[in-house]
Amino acid sequence: MFVATKQLACHHGKDRGIATKKKYAENRRLEMQSGHTQKKKREVKDTKKVGCPAEICITHIVKFPEYKVTANTKPIRRRASIELRKQLEKSPKNVTHEVWYYLRLPHISCHQGHSMEGKCKFSKMSDCNDVESPAKRRRPPSELELFDDVFTQLLEDLGEEGRKNSEISDVVARFKKVCEYNVPHGKKNRGLSIVTSYRYLVPEFEQSQENLHKARILGWCVEWLQAFFLVADDIMDQSHTRRGQPCWYRKKDVGNMAINDAFYLETCIYKLLRLYFRDDTYYIHLLELFHETTMQTVIGQGLDLMTSPDEVDLGQFSMEKYNAIVKWKTAFYSFYLPVASAMYMAGISDAESHSNAKLILLKMGHFFQVQDDYLDCYGDPAVTGKVGTDIEENKCGWLINQSIQRASKEQRKCLQENYGCNDSKKVAAVKEIYKELNLEDVYKQYEESSYQELMTEIEKYSKNLPKAMFIAFANKIYKRNK
Repeated sequence: MFVATKQLACHHGKDRGIATKKKYAENRRLEMQSGHTQKKKREVKDTKKVGCPAEICITHIVKFPEYKVTANTKPIRRRASIELRKQLEKSPKNVTHEVWYYLRLPHISCHQGHSMEGKCKFSKMSDCNDVESPAKRRRPPSELELFDDVFTQLLEDLGEEGRKNSEISDVVARFKKVCEYNVPHGKKNRGLSIVTSYRYLVPEFEQSQENLHKARILGWCVEWLQAFFLVADDIMDQSHTRRGQPCWYRKKDVGNMAINDAFYLETCIYKLLRLYFRDDTYYIHLLELFHETTMQTVIGQGLDLMTSPDEVDLGQFSMEKYNAIVKWKTAFYSFYLPVASAMYMAGISDAESHSNAKLILLKMGHFFQVQDDYLDCYGDPAVTGKVGTDIEENKCGWLINQSIQRASKEQRKCLQENYGCNDSKKVAAVKEIYKELNLEDVYKQYEESSYQELMTEIEKYSKNLPKAMFIAFANKIYKRNK
């Protein structure tokens, strides 16, 4: 949000007091002629101003990170503006904001009519672009920075037993490397969602630093769960890269040891929960939630594997099966788990509130997974951090199901012959069918309609839960590219 801008002219710039000086000089001349001068007047000297056009420009803006506009379109800007205004009217203290100052300095060549020798600190154009103000340099740490700071301490907590017991010190040291490689390098959206949700659900005056710290710890528990799923999933799918680096099981001297490493990553969750939450009234809720979510995701993975056998049979694919896989494999742990965890922390444990939140968040999870399937084929690996392999792995994904619904007999035959094969030519043939069926346009239409449906669900089911929280999450994933 733009607040104000101020321009400061060079002291050799335009003389803005010419009229005043002329009037003063005329009055003095008249006084001298009349002989009524009663006091000594200052002498009007010639101006030192030479009309230098150089100016310093200072711009003051306020940023609202939770209401970031995901796409520069009028409807999205207007929607974000309306939600921000409502939240500011309702509870301005709960709205996270950052104050920024941008300082633009003129290049030395902008100064005209006077010498700059020994007076200008900047000598190159690169020195004179936007300069960070002290307010920007000394800004408080971001939530991501605070979140990242917690990881090191949790890693130390997990390794404490190994430091005390020499019998297991070697394996614990190795497990530390497992965690360092697999846990902290994602986007951390799931973990940060717990902190964001907690801030929405609890009034600001009740948000103690201790509870915010515990929300971050709980967020890292979700990140450990994510790491457990990904390490195991990469082995089952025989993937090559994850988060821009080789999959863990493909690392030298790892191989099948990654299976046990995945088990270890899961156990870390319950050790951290016991260490930090066992004295809280909602501890049992958290244990049950993480166990239930793990089972739901394992069921989803089972559905995924059963529809992706070595032998390709597109007749086994359907949107009904796809929707079930998405719901069980992705939506529960990626969307419901973080918000439900924050709700329990905030003392919200009634079945109705959790049921309403689940309806919204499962819909959001479906939207997210369709995006993931699209990016697997059309995303830039340099941005997404992984090379898409859904076609080679015979995945029951959104794109192939859309193709089956739209393909002619010839196109269907081509898909049957080429889908699920680890051959670059056959993968290209499948993508050519996608192109013929205009699946990129189909996806864009789906994205717009699904986003509107999601807004309707939020309006209908948010009820006693903060609507702005759900809208912020939806806007964060809308039109994402990674």
